[in-house]
Amino acid sequence: MVASDTRIAGATTRTFVTRDIKTPDPVPLAGIEEAASVMTTGRMYRYNVKPGEDSIVSKCEEEIAAYTGHKYCVALNSCGSAIMLMMKTSGLKSGGKVLSNAFTFGAVPSAIEHAGGKAVYVESDYNHVMDVTDLEKKLVANPDCKHVLVSHMRGKVGDMDAILDACNRHDAVLLEDCAHSLGVRWQGKHTGHMGRACAISSQSYKMINSGEGGFFLTDDPEMAAQCAVYAGAYEGLSSKHTTVPGPEYFETLPTEIPNYSLRMSNIAAAVIRPQILTLEERIVKYNRRYTELTAKLTERMGEHLSIPVNTPGVTTPVHDSIQFNLKKHFTEEMVQKFLKETAAHGLPTELFGARSNARNFINWGFAPADEPLPMTAEMLSRALDCRMPLMWDDSDFDDMADVICESLEAALEDN
Repeated sequence: MVASDTRIAGATTRTFVTRDIKTPDPVPLAGIEEAASVMTTGRMYRYNVKPGEDSIVSKCEEEIAAYTGHKYCVALNSCGSAIMLMMKTSGLKSGGKVLSNAFTFGAVPSAIEHAGGKAVYVESDYNHVMDVTDLEKKLVANPDCKHVLVSHMRGKVGDMDAILDACNRHDAVLLEDCAHSLGVRWQGKHTGHMGRACAISSQSYKMINSGEGGFFLTDDPEMAAQCAVYAGAYEGLSSKHTTVPGPEYFETLPTEIPNYSLRMSNIAAAVIRPQILTLEERIVKYNRRYTELTAKLTERMGEHLSIPVNTPGVTTPVHDSIQFNLKKHFTEEMVQKFLKETAAHGLPTELFGARSNARNFINWGFAPADEPLPMTAEMLSRALDCRMPLMWDDSDFDDMADVICESLEAALEDN
């Protein structure tokens, strides 16, 4: 929707966005009906099923594993739990170092801390992915580090061949945080197959929405068995799973490792299942809109911003949000002016480098960086983020492009 704004000299017509940027994807009717049916029976606990029946959670695990191509899957209460359990099940010791992206969400270093590890951060570049040169440097400087956790932040995937090669040469376990990369494919395979295990999310702003939820995925039977027990498969309850290895992998595990009670409920699984069926059509829609939006921004304001480039090897991206970097002639004051202008016109954009942003490593006082991260800090200072809600109309993204461009012009006008 376009309206007149006389705050700009000459009564320039300004565009306003009138839709809610926080609009999540809705739950399909089939998911609502199945969740209601579960509540009617009261069988919300994944293990409360009749003999010979599979729980809704088990069916959901089968469908997620089939989609990503993994052999084993354990559904959990959050992706943070899945990330934590990836480290616990891959041998992380108390105080053990974990190399991870300096640019990621605060839940990632939180999961490292939860697992008893110590985060060591690797620089992220202007394409918002892990810098391979700095990864090599940090592996050399930390020969006692045996875990690398790569985060595909906002669905952006680094050079996974080079990252895996570095891990192999330094005898480090590679793990993948795929919270943002459901549907993204690296060289034709779903993300999460380069590492020993991966974690995906069903938090409300992800490609599948159950409010909170996550999945631990792996082809490693020992990790899968441990994950199921850590999550809450006590006594013989592992027999009620359909995407874990056989009983020979469990044996005495329930008496050797703790039960953290991190299971997914049947209600969460019920609302997820029909969303899996629509992933591909939604990805097509997101990517078409993203291509159109970035083309408009580049054509109109390309001298003032850059769009992160997909790493060669990404064969299917998923763009359910847009990120862009303002170029270096934008001062801190100009960046703040841009943010104020977009917010005033209905499009609150996020600055990754804001003092209050949980994606800014300076805010991780619980797991602080031990040394400066100048490349990441410089990138974050002008890196902007905006969701692309599926439920918006195509015309709303024309308004989004206009608001971004007009707000950049306003920020530039006095400079």
